[in-house]
Amino acid sequence: MAITLKQLRYLTTLQEERHFGRAASRLNVTQPTLSQQVRQLEAMLGATLVERGQPASLTPIGRDIARRAREILSEVAEIQHLADRAQGMLSGTVRFGVTPTLGPYLMPKVVTRLHAAHPELRLHIREGIPDEQARALANAELDMLLAPLPIDHPRLHVEPLFREPLALVGPPDHPLHRKGQATARDFEGEAILSLDPRHHYSRQVADICDDLHATLLRDYEGTSLDGLQQMSGSGLGLAILPETYLRSESGGEHIVRRFAIADWEAYRSIAGVWRKGSVLADAFAQIAAVITEEANRTLA
Repeated sequence: MAITLKQLRYLTTLQEERHFGRAASRLNVTQPTLSQQVRQLEAMLGATLVERGQPASLTPIGRDIARRAREILSEVAEIQHLADRAQGMLSGTVRFGVTPTLGPYLMPKVVTRLHAAHPELRLHIREGIPDEQARALANAELDMLLAPLPIDHPRLHVEPLFREPLALVGPPDHPLHRKGQATARDFEGEAILSLDPRHHYSRQVADICDDLHATLLRDYEGTSLDGLQQMSGSGLGLAILPETYLRSESGGEHIVRRFAIADWEAYRSIAGVWRKGSVLADAFAQIAAVITEEANRTLA
């Protein structure tokens, strides 16, 4: 009896959910069916793949097989995408990773355009830490990634898409707003808020603090740009916010105001990323082109 794609999909889903009931629900099968298929796979391979308990977890050999299984399933999906592209369309489900400091403020317009042009294309969007998502992409757990640079991985193709301005903001009653046009030197010693240090955004904010001789508030790390905006608006500290956020419905300058600084500006560079040699490289490039066009419209 040969190993089936269904069995590989069951194993990878079980690893992600770490629970037979949740995995069965996600796969739209009964729990006994899932359990039976996993046991059949173990019997064919002559190895125990799953440690049954709460939570269910894979054995070391099970984890190795699940990693290879994801690569196989990804290749099979790419073959289907390739066949669809021969008919002039993008279709199927693309597992799309994006940083939470960009996705909510740019992707809605991108999704609208892609759905209108390619109604059979589905984006399974996962927000996450860019460095962690780059590893997931290299391991075939994602298909494409939209993230800030730098990204350096030997298995990934990095396509720079656009540069996004960053703004230094503070509460509307901050004394430097009354000055009119400030200089970088005026912010020496000012307290600046940031996010979880695992974010590339946090590392960039730290570099900006060094340039301005400002103080990075590590005791008040936000979990989102909304949180930074609100903390800054309350007077807890200044914040550095991306332009796409400030131009979004949830962002704006009703709680904070950007400072006019004569001798300072900052940007972040955003890239589309996919695995080198992917048969879907042309399709990912099409998606990246739409992202670039929408970003340029938003930032114009």
